[in-house]
Amino acid sequence: MSASTVGLSLIVIGLVLLIGKWIRVVSPPLQKLFIPSSLIGGFLGLFLGGEVLGNVVSWAGITGTFLSGGLFPEYMLDVWIALPGLFINIIFATLFLGKKIPSLRQMWILAGPQITHGQTIAWGQYVFGILATILILTPFFGIDPMAGALIEISFEGGHGTAAGMAATFEELGFEEAGDLSLGLATVGILFGVIFGILMLNYGVRTGKTMVLQNPEEISLDASRQTGIIDFDARESAGKITTRPESIEPLSLHFAYVGVAIGIGYVILQALIQLEKITWGQATDIYLMTYIPLFPLAMIGGIILQMFLDRYDVHQTLDRGLMMRIQGLSLDILITSAIATLSLTVIGNNLMPFIILATVGIVWNLVAFIYLGPRMMPTYWFERSIGNFGQSMGMTASGLLLMRIADPDNRSPAMEGFGYKQLLFEPIVGGGVFTAASVPLIFYFGPIPVLLLAFVVMLFWMGLGIFYFGKK
Repeated sequence: MSASTVGLSLIVIGLVLLIGKWIRVVSPPLQKLFIPSSLIGGFLGLFLGGEVLGNVVSWAGITGTFLSGGLFPEYMLDVWIALPGLFINIIFATLFLGKKIPSLRQMWILAGPQITHGQTIAWGQYVFGILATILILTPFFGIDPMAGALIEISFEGGHGTAAGMAATFEELGFEEAGDLSLGLATVGILFGVIFGILMLNYGVRTGKTMVLQNPEEISLDASRQTGIIDFDARESAGKITTRPESIEPLSLHFAYVGVAIGIGYVILQALIQLEKITWGQATDIYLMTYIPLFPLAMIGGIILQMFLDRYDVHQTLDRGLMMRIQGLSLDILITSAIATLSLTVIGNNLMPFIILATVGIVWNLVAFIYLGPRMMPTYWFERSIGNFGQSMGMTASGLLLMRIADPDNRSPAMEGFGYKQLLFEPIVGGGVFTAASVPLIFYFGPIPVLLLAFVVMLFWMGLGIFYFGKK
């Protein structure tokens, strides 16, 4: 694979993403559903590739043309397939870079209810996903028991985590799980926004919201729907912390990302070596070998941020610029992941796919409607709707739904959600346990992991209901 091949592939993925953006701009239905442009671009790439256009041309009996394999050549698809596994490391490395790391006490006081609710949802996705696999998918469809982790990986983790776990699934002999998890993540985003808007209407009409009182308030202005900011309202993408003649600020921030990933890599290699000379050698069980880099890159970002908080007197790291790097990486990841999705794999496992999607959606709805008011002492709807959006596939979906439910930020939902991430992301939703869950099921079987997830879910649920819910 030459450098020019990689460069051309990135140019084309950028073009696909741009077309996806303008499709959203001219499509009011897509605007009202708040479908990300990266998702639209990904579907455009999928339809123009070999999985759709190529098969249609073949079925039509037109062979030997440049469209027989779709509009994109094979070498380009090979590059796109590799992109999600690379960019997920950048995304997770930037999660906490530029954020002031507060004390645990501060986070717990403000975000405690949202932490317990979010943790309950995440561990419940393991519980019900593994139960569905044990009782239905494995005995009736012959699906590998590792499928029990797919709901949490895809819904709570989203496209990034699903793409990052693809290599682990492949190493453990469950290759089709990569496409299944990406498909589930896509379902999660679509239904998360649709059900979120429906529940917002329901909440206002039944008086469950404390901020919105009128159904007509459930809207966003035209600029938010189209995704185009009015010219007079445009702000800087970030603060310039260094003079460009010394080093370009964006280059400096990209270097910080590289350091965070490097720290994560060192940690991962240290854990692998530690495992080899301790329990791995004694038990012949090697978990760390299958742990992907991205959750450790997140830990590396936290370590780097704590170091900079203490020693960087010039405060050269800006959160705004770091968010731009994260956003670029996420857009490229989603577009390339959807564009290279294997519809054949999903078609061959259609019923298991539908069952897992249904179980995940139903559990998330139950956790929102039933557990939310019992675990949140105040503003339960505004707080819970953010956790629901995130649990369906994207942090951005949770933020969007909270913005609609509380446009003037009158509730503690938004601030609590931000703090919640610091005690949430390192564990589940793409954290260390998310990465370890698949090798744990592979080595120990689904029952021990089910019991562990059930106990942890009950712990967080009990803490939310009987501690925070009583305040």
